[in-house]
Amino acid sequence: MSISSSLNAGVAGLQTNAQRLASISDNIANSSTYGYKRVETDFESMVLSGGGGSYAAGGVRANTQRLIDERGTLISTSNSTDLAVRGGGMLPVAQAAQVQTAGTDAPMYLTTTGSFRTDAEGYLTSQSGLVLMGWPAAADGSIPAFPRDTADGLEPVRINTGQLAGNPTTAMSLGINLPATSTEADSAGNVEQISVEYFDNLGTSQSVNITFTPDVPALPTDPATNRWTMRMYDSTDPGTIIGEYEMTFTDARVGGGSLATVTPSPTVPAGGSAPYDGTTGLLTINVAAGPIEIDIGALGDTEGLSQLSYNFAPISVTKDGSAIGNFVGVDVDPNGFVRASFDTGEIRTIYQIPLINVPNFNGLQSFDSQTYLPTRQSGSFFLWDAGDGPTGDIVSFAREESTTDVAGELTDMIKTQRAYSSSAKVIQTVDEMLQETTNIKR
Repeated sequence: MSISSSLNAGVAGLQTNAQRLASISDNIANSSTYGYKRVETDFESMVLSGGGGSYAAGGVRANTQRLIDERGTLISTSNSTDLAVRGGGMLPVAQAAQVQTAGTDAPMYLTTTGSFRTDAEGYLTSQSGLVLMGWPAAADGSIPAFPRDTADGLEPVRINTGQLAGNPTTAMSLGINLPATSTEADSAGNVEQISVEYFDNLGTSQSVNITFTPDVPALPTDPATNRWTMRMYDSTDPGTIIGEYEMTFTDARVGGGSLATVTPSPTVPAGGSAPYDGTTGLLTINVAAGPIEIDIGALGDTEGLSQLSYNFAPISVTKDGSAIGNFVGVDVDPNGFVRASFDTGEIRTIYQIPLINVPNFNGLQSFDSQTYLPTRQSGSFFLWDAGDGPTGDIVSFAREESTTDVAGELTDMIKTQRAYSSSAKVIQTVDEMLQETTNIKR
């Protein structure tokens, strides 16, 4: 009977508008929740009657969906490990309780933002109990190749805030000018010397001591030789030469003062000095801690050693490595690399945070604390380097705000209230009509 279907349609209107009001209430309540994705409720009509005959009201049905693919505004913070995703992709996290029981095997959840700080055990954990996950770096700071279609390689990011770190020196660069007048006939032939610090495998400061001996012409009428002998010594054994090279410099109009030839000594040290590469300007010496690659400049290049009519001048002498330093902080760069900083200036990569992409973000299953899990509806996930493929980058010192528009939600609340009242009025009217029907028998 059509009048009965009108009653059912009115009841359906009450139920669906109550459901919509619930989603509106949830959105407004979370308008200040970082990373919250608003819920949207849509109505669908239900048609029960076919063509012809009396009409029966089918009513309405509500479908609720969380719009996970919407992104909120990023705001700045004062914590280097407050993270947000700018663009596509989501951060991998784990539940702190599951990390305590499963360790590195804790299941992976997804989120778009989080405020992470080290807990008592060093894990980067948010106040809501989410632990940031990433790929651990190798000892040299490189990231090994991990599978991208599974979370098996991810581990909870753990920071050892009490760690010490040192970095042995493996490379030097010598930008030094040698006085051209020292190779002239009337020169006193003064030996120039310089000491370059390096750090051994235990972080101890050592030095490579280098002397430059000019070749002075034998006769006053002889031209300048433009020739020097470079000898290198290790401070751990200062009496032993670890490298000896005879160098000549060009006095041509083009490239004057640059290296012309570099000849290693065939007998010093024992077995001869290491060869010199004229294209790269590199040679390798062996100190007590191991080999050190030294850049003295390529042939014809004035960036390394030069010989000009000027004083002996160490213009640019650099080295890598550092002494032992104390941990001072951690930060995450836009590509997801987690870097530990030390008071010596040393910066060491310890993890890489990937960004996870799925074909349908709105198909993810929602959990507490703005976390999600992949489902069949979302499609399979893939772990990207931040900034590659469809993903954006990771922003530190930032949080993502809620996607709730309070003004829009209040407007929808007014509409929902009116629709609810109208559905209630339908039920009241049907009740009055049924009452009139029962009065016919009187």
